[in-house]
Order: sequence, then C-alpha cells, then structure tokens
Amino acid sequence: MQEIRIALVGQPNVGKSMLTNSIGHTRLKVGNFSGVTVEKKEIGFEHKGYKFIVTDLPGAYSLNNYTIEEKVTNRFLNSDEYDIILNVIDTTNMERNLYLTTELLELNQKMVIALNMIDEAEKEGVCIDSEQLSAILGKPCIKTSASQNTGIEELLTELIDTFERGKYVSKLKFSDVIEEEILNLITLFEEKNFKTKMGYRELAIKLLKEDEETFKQVHDNPIWVELQPVLSEALEHIYLHYNTKDVDEIFNDERVAFAKGAVTETFTCPLRIKKTLTQRIDDVMMHKIFGLPIFLFLMWGLFQLTFEAGNIPMEYIDMFFAKLIEGTKNLLGNGEFASVIADGALAGVGAVVLFLPNIVILFFGIALLETTGYMSRVAFLLDGFFHKFGLHGKSFIPLVTGFGCSVPAYMAARTLKNRKDRLITLFIIGFMSCGARLPIYVLFIGAFFSQENAGNILFLIYIAGALIGLFAAKVLKMTAFKGEDEPFVMEIPKYRMPSLKLIWHTVSTQAWMYLKKAGTFILAASILIWFASNYPKNEQLQTQFEHKIETAATPEQAQQYRAQLQAQNLEHSYLGIIGKATEPIFAPLGFDWKMTVALEMGLAAKEVVVSSLGILYGLSDGVDENSQSLIETIRANIPFASAVAFILFVMTYLPCLAASMVFAKEAGGWRYLGYLFVFTTTTAWVLSFVAYNITLGLT
Repeated sequence: MQEIRIALVGQPNVGKSMLTNSIGHTRLKVGNFSGVTVEKKEIGFEHKGYKFIVTDLPGAYSLNNYTIEEKVTNRFLNSDEYDIILNVIDTTNMERNLYLTTELLELNQKMVIALNMIDEAEKEGVCIDSEQLSAILGKPCIKTSASQNTGIEELLTELIDTFERGKYVSKLKFSDVIEEEILNLITLFEEKNFKTKMGYRELAIKLLKEDEETFKQVHDNPIWVELQPVLSEALEHIYLHYNTKDVDEIFNDERVAFAKGAVTETFTCPLRIKKTLTQRIDDVMMHKIFGLPIFLFLMWGLFQLTFEAGNIPMEYIDMFFAKLIEGTKNLLGNGEFASVIADGALAGVGAVVLFLPNIVILFFGIALLETTGYMSRVAFLLDGFFHKFGLHGKSFIPLVTGFGCSVPAYMAARTLKNRKDRLITLFIIGFMSCGARLPIYVLFIGAFFSQENAGNILFLIYIAGALIGLFAAKVLKMTAFKGEDEPFVMEIPKYRMPSLKLIWHTVSTQAWMYLKKAGTFILAASILIWFASNYPKNEQLQTQFEHKIETAATPEQAQQYRAQLQAQNLEHSYLGIIGKATEPIFAPLGFDWKMTVALEMGLAAKEVVVSSLGILYGLSDGVDENSQSLIETIRANIPFASAVAFILFVMTYLPCLAASMVFAKEAGGWRYLGYLFVFTTTTAWVLSFVAYNITLGLT
C-alpha cells in the first residue's frame, strides 16, 4: 500500500487537532521531536487504498525561528521527508493566517489548504471564494469544518489527487522591485548553468532573504565571484525602495501585503469589524464608484502641473541654447562645420533638453503616487475594469510606467507571469504616451490651442491614448491571444510617507536616461537629419539664388530669396527624396512630405520629431528666444485637421528604437517586433484617417 506523508501546518488555535481527529478517526501517537521537549503528534490511517501518515507540527505564527515551535516546524519542513503540506487556516482570521501560508508557498512543495472553521466564518458574515483563492495561490483550497465534520471527504480526495499529479506552480509574487531582482539572479544562474538541488527562484529568494545556510552553500562555489556584486546591487536597490536594511522587515511587509491582497480579492462579503485608519482611507480611495474618478482627478492635476510648472524654466533653457547656437556660429563662422555643430547637434539636443522640466515633473508625480502605496491600490481598483478588456489589474503598473518611458515599462511587465497577459500588456504599452512624446504634444498644443486649455488638452491626449490601448487589448484578446484569464494576487502594501530619497532616485534615474538619449542617440540622429537635409548640394541652384540675393533691391527681398533657396535645397535633399517617395501613403491623412519625414525620423527617437520639424520647415537654428518661431511656422503650414491626425499618429505608432529592442527581448523574439510594427502602424493610420476626415467635416 502506497504511503502519503502529510506535514500538517497551521498557526495556533486554527483547529488542527480537531481536524486531525476528523480525518483520521484514530488515536494520536504522541512523542517528542528530536532534541526538544515539543510534542510530536502523528497519526496513521487508510483511505481509498492509500496509507496516510500525518505529522501534526507545532502551531507557529511564522517560520522566523523566534520560538521553539517555529524552529521545530521550520526544521521539519526544510529537512525532513514528506509528500504534501496540509496548511490549515482559520477562515475567521484569514489575513493573519495567510501570512504563514505565504512562507509555505516559498518552499515550493505540494500543498493543500484547508479553509477551516468555515461554519463560524459564515456566521460572522465572511464569504470566501475558494476557487478564486485557489487560482490566486496556485494551491487547491478546500472549505472544511472539523467541528461539523464537513468538507473532510473532499479534503482527503484532494490530498490524493495532489499526491498523484505534479506540483502546481506557486503563484506567490513579491513587489515589482523584488521580482525584478529575483529575475536578475535567476538569469545569472541560467547563464552559468548553476547546479543546485533547489529551484533557481527558490535559491534567489533565499539569497535575498540573507539565509545563512544558503549563503554558506553558494559561497564556496566559483559562481560566487560573479554572484556577489549582482546580489549586493540587488539588495541596495531593495533597501532604497523600503528605506530600511532589515531584510526580515522587508519580507514581512511583502507577506502582509500579499495576504491583504489575497483576502481583498476573495472576500465576497465584507467583514463587520472596527476599521483601521488605513481601511477608512481605502474605503474612499478604493471606492467602487468614487475610486476611479479620484484617480482620474489626481492624474488630471499631474498633467496640469506638468504643463503649467514645466513652462517656467523652459524660457531660460530656450535662451541658453539660442545664445549657445549663436555663439558657436560666431566662433566657427558660417561654414559646413559650424552648421553641423550649431544647426545639427546643438539644435537637435536643445530641442530635447528644452522639455526636461516637463519630464521631471511627470516622473516626480508618478514616483510620488508609487512610493505612498497608492498605485498598487489603483491596480486593484482597475482589476475588474481591466478584465473586460482582456487585461489583469496588475497590468496597470507597467502601463502607467509607460507614461514615463516605454523601456522600464516593458521590463515592468515581467511581473505578469501568465504569458498571454504579459504579451497583451507589452503590445499596448506603446499606446501610453511616453515622456519623449510630450514635446510633440506641447508644440502642437501651443500652436493650435489657447494657454488656458493647454493642460486639459494634454490630459485628454493621454487619456485618449490609454483608452485606445484598452480597446486594442480587447481586440488582441479576442484574436491573437485567446484563452482563459489567470488570476493572481495584487499586493496591497501599507500606506507610507513619501520617501524623498526614493523619489530622487527614481526621478534622477529617469531624467538621466532621457538626457543620455539626448547626448548620444538623439545627437547622432540630429546630425544625420542635418546631413540628409543639406545634401546632395545643387550647385547650379545655389549660384542662381546667390546672384538674386546679391542683386536684391531690399533686405526683405534678399531674405525671401534665402528662404526660397533653403526650401528648394530641402526639397531636393535626401530627406526630401524620402519624404516625396512615401508621401502618397500619408497623403490621405493630410500629411505633406515634411510631416511624413518627421514621423519616420521618430522611429529612431520620438524626441527627434520636434527638431526634425524645425529643420524641415526652414528654422535651421531649431530654437529661438521663446520657441515662438516654430510654433508660428507649424500653425501657418499645417492645417488643423492634419495636426489632429498627426497627434493621433504619434500617440499610437511604434515606440523608439531603444524601446523596440527591449520589447523584442521581453516578448521573446524579433518576430514579435514585426507583429508590433504592423499592428501599431495599421492602427495609427486608420485612426488618423478617421480623425482627419471627421475634423475636416467639423471645421
């Protein structure tokens, strides 16, 4: 007869002993665990051709080794042999009991959860969705009542089924920052093909928890040379986010957040208990009706602040680059070298740096909401709404990160462990307007809308992009990524006061990434645009116009000839050739060849679009005293309907080259980047076509 060895685990007073009597119908065999005076209770019985051997471990609130009972339980679970953990939970005190469950999930063993005292819970008005809880934890959950002898047969059947099949994958997930560092460690183990008895994820978690035994095992291995700096950097990153170096405190907070999230998602009847301050705040911020409007109001306020406060330092940055460009030309003369430095490099980089204040304010607002714990609550709040579009509530985190930059947003999607959920989220992150698109919006809003409505229009653009993304997710869910939703818990951490150190780290890192692109990739792209807009040279045309300029009757007429020469040179340049060749594709959207070229350059980096428009419309210096020249030129040369279509195209087409490369890596191959290009370009063209024709009809 085959044996099934059960480790019975639970906190004190959860009804383990009574449940043992109910399932075994036999007397306990009582002794002591080796080396301690703690009782070892064991029973044996037969059921459906199996012999069950149940070891009733001492009641323990956690596996922290604070008490003898906890040490005994921890040692048994990590060292002794058993087939299944039977975790008994008091359903009248779920949140506290699930704290221990989260620790048991880390062991990555076969496990069944008995939701005991269910009769008492129902009397107290507690309703638990056991199927949803099973899906969230990745372990079967059975409702039982040892006192009423209900659910016992189902529990025994589930124990046999669990014994006969392979392990369920544990759904225990930590916060994004810890999951990111776990993945970094796992990647190193995989690259080194590290040999270990435990799984890579389990090993990574133990190292981050600073488990002494695990450190001893790994320390003597050659991988330690490469592992140590990676682990040190990971811990420093985690310390910064939690504002403490106490690893026990950090992981305790994680378990509490996970337990609270699991309870919140699976309770279908509210508990009638005295509420804490946090719960009272959550009653408002996570209200089913008012929660979403509150969130939208906060985001509206953030975009208003981004536009209004960001405009203040822009004038000084503008003046600085205008004088720098003028000084460079005075120093180097009017030759080709001076032009490439001033009109190409400095003008392109200046057009990007000009919008750094807006970017910093946007990053600051998002970081502020994240560090207080509010963003996790918004994810839970939006879960039901997101499910209607084929997304999970936790998709909100990478999506809102996409408002800052698509690169970290794509990486944040790693927290979605279901591949289909992750791919859908990856495909629509680009619809969340990243900070690099903000300069384009600011430029066109300044050209076509009043200053009083600028913040509202900017908010509308961002919300419209997000809504388009949601509908795109629905289409993807119904076509390319069909399948059942896979629920998992969203951690609800305790509210924290904003950490200025953490906010500074987040904002400075994102701002530096933005400036780094300006000083490298965008610098190269700006020089490339300058070259493509100035070559090949037409010597005959140059000679003709130089003669006209010299013989002009007035300075104004000479200036007109110079503008005509620049326009003619631009039209016959490499950029003009490319724009003319692709213009028929974009003509139905109301775009001329210059707008077309600007969009195509935006595939390299969205920040280049503004400087490209400046060069293409004849403003060779790119920026002036108040950036009014480019705004006025845009207003004079681009019809309003075309501008609306242009903004919509920018909102929805492929993100920059750097983000596209990260997308390909996170999605699992370059073919997915091809799918993304076709999907986003088609969506952008169709929406822009519709918007252009509707706007034409209304104006």
